[in-house]
Amino acid sequence: MSPDGELVPADSSAVVTAKRKTSQSSRSWISIDATGQKTVLDVDKYEIMHRVQIHARDLRILDPNLFYPSAILGRERAIVLNLEHIKAIITAEEVLLRDSSDENVIPVLEELQRRLPVGDEAHNEGDEEDESPFEFRALEVALEAICSFLAARTTELETSAYPALNELTSKISGLNLERVRKLKSTMTRLTARVIKVKDELEQLLDDDDDMADLYLTRKLAGVSSSISVSDEPPWHPTSPTIGSKISRASRVSLATVRGDDENDVEELEMLLEAYFMQIDNTLNKLTAIREYIDDTEDYINIQLDNHRNQLIQLELMLSSGTVCISMYSMIAGIFGMNIPYTWKDDHGYIFKWVVILTGAVCAVFFVIILSYARFRGLIGS
Repeated sequence: MSPDGELVPADSSAVVTAKRKTSQSSRSWISIDATGQKTVLDVDKYEIMHRVQIHARDLRILDPNLFYPSAILGRERAIVLNLEHIKAIITAEEVLLRDSSDENVIPVLEELQRRLPVGDEAHNEGDEEDESPFEFRALEVALEAICSFLAARTTELETSAYPALNELTSKISGLNLERVRKLKSTMTRLTARVIKVKDELEQLLDDDDDMADLYLTRKLAGVSSSISVSDEPPWHPTSPTIGSKISRASRVSLATVRGDDENDVEELEMLLEAYFMQIDNTLNKLTAIREYIDDTEDYINIQLDNHRNQLIQLELMLSSGTVCISMYSMIAGIFGMNIPYTWKDDHGYIFKWVVILTGAVCAVFFVIILSYARFRGLIGS
């Protein structure tokens, strides 16, 4: 205990550890409102969950230290967006972004600040621009950024892949093969990333209810209308499940009054289809690169098979020549033995005919072997 009556911990490192845990528990978020104003929020996950009314499992999807597939999730008051490096929470009034220090996120922040505010210039462009909800404009910026990012990576891959593949077809070497191997690995990973984004957009387009969940402004207006016409006092259920059911019930009652407005997802559908076509075009480029790589591999395999066949033919010719020379050596060995012959005295004459006849027989035998191999298609003509 200090002289002032305050408790002092015995171990001073305990205070440091507590501060370190506190700093680690709080995460930096960037908030951008409808006016384009940027605010840095140094809050923990519980404050974020209370601020946007989402569950911990939704916030865990946005954790940069964990790997989760691409997802666009519609919740009661927010859209949870996890697309590659863009991890955001979109509400009807603001956009919350994390990992703002990432070099790929900085352009997204700038674009959000530029396009989210609706000023006089936007009013002069027409009613369609004015009627676009805040969450749709924020979602459009995120989709445009991620589609452009993947398209740029695909263009870089095209620039590197085609020259490397052409060089490999002209000269097969270890260096060229290693370059193509790395490019193919990059292409495979990039294709998987593009497919995840495309599948998420396709899943949204196939389900009108999922698209309707992204209309945050409409849902808020529906809840306000249902509360204003209700005679019962408003209350907040403690159970998220009960709250979700009540919110769905209020939307159903509102749809009864407003007719087909709830099923009107044409605006969002057009938005998603535009970026679905863009990401599909990127996937087609990656598919073309993969097909070109496959064609190059087939061409290289054909070349290797041709070289292998040439080596086999050469081996067959050398084996045939070795057999003939072995016969010649056998006859020379027989006549070289110290055996008495009746015509030994006339050895010069006999030596000449032995050499000539043995060589002729071996040559004829060699020709017969090659002719038989060509007849059976073992060697080329």
